[in-house]
Amino acid sequence: MEKAADKPAEKVRKGTARRDRGNRSGFTTGANSAAAAVAATLGLVQGQVPAQIFCRLPNGQETPFNINDGRVEGEGVPLRAHAVSIKDAGDDPDATHGAHMTADVVRIPGGGGQVILKGGAGVGIVTKEGLGLEVGGPAINPVPRRNISDNVARAGAPILDAGDSLEVTISVPGGEEMAKKTLNARLGILGGISILGTTGIVRPYSTAAFRASVVQAIDVAARQGQTSVVFTTGGRTEKFAMRQLPQLEESCFVQMGDFVKAAFQTAIKRQMQHVYIGAMVGKLTKMGQGLAVTHAWKEAVDRDLLADCATEVGAPPDLVEEIRNAETARFAAERLAGLGLTVAFHRALAIRAMKSLRSCHPGPYQLTVLVCDFDGQLIVRVEESEIE
Repeated sequence: MEKAADKPAEKVRKGTARRDRGNRSGFTTGANSAAAAVAATLGLVQGQVPAQIFCRLPNGQETPFNINDGRVEGEGVPLRAHAVSIKDAGDDPDATHGAHMTADVVRIPGGGGQVILKGGAGVGIVTKEGLGLEVGGPAINPVPRRNISDNVARAGAPILDAGDSLEVTISVPGGEEMAKKTLNARLGILGGISILGTTGIVRPYSTAAFRASVVQAIDVAARQGQTSVVFTTGGRTEKFAMRQLPQLEESCFVQMGDFVKAAFQTAIKRQMQHVYIGAMVGKLTKMGQGLAVTHAWKEAVDRDLLADCATEVGAPPDLVEEIRNAETARFAAERLAGLGLTVAFHRALAIRAMKSLRSCHPGPYQLTVLVCDFDGQLIVRVEESEIE
């Protein structure tokens, strides 16, 4: 009998759930902003900013946060306090990981017992409708806005009960640079990051903030009267799609990344009449599999689907078997290119993707798929009318 130790190790493919990854959760920009605001408020109440506080997250969880750079200003009764909570995104770090979420809280005598929330340097300004936020105001989303205000109201109850108000300004040093790594500019959020978070918790690889930005981008396009939307999987496919569709406004183009289901559901909800997809072979294959999320961690590329498409366009049996056992979709694309089957193969794959998308996301829209190569050059354009 073969000994267990003598068995060849099973190869763990990219996308296999067994592949090691971190699973430590973190906190949202909204949660850290609320924590900093609580600490600064307590500084006004107690005369000193604590080094650690407990903050209630939007999900109701009471969570400790360490506080940095705490200080109060004012003789006798402090009138101003400052505190910083450094964002830890856990094992799903994003553009705002390590951000110094900063709160400055000012006591306003005779203000009427209100909590006034403002955005400071590094927090984006809303310049377009469709985000559910006031144009010209700070990009602090509704849930974190309420959460910050509620936490400040609890911590600052003695001040508010006395008839004074508390003005809270959230700022993010370096936020304008961080925002360049996000979709904020496309959404019309300029000059900084957004304060986000519906639960306060960031789950590893959930990229909830990115998913939310996809939904927001479609909302913005709809508010601007657009009836077409172009979903791409990244920057390269977006530039490609923009070259192919110069007649469309910039707001029509949405980098959906891996969030196919969220993108299509929102487009249907917003009654988009024409949905375009710009993609390369790998993500196109994932769409053909009917995946709601096309991230590599969710599910590996279906090599049987690739092999079936290769067979359909006349690839020799030995190459079909190589494709069936290969690691990537790119392998199939490159080998079939050598046989002059690039266009035929990608057309077959696009049709599979279209049929799958139609099945998963039915609605009264027209669908077009634009396929590019790894250099961002057009391979084929497939209209839904061609396969009906």
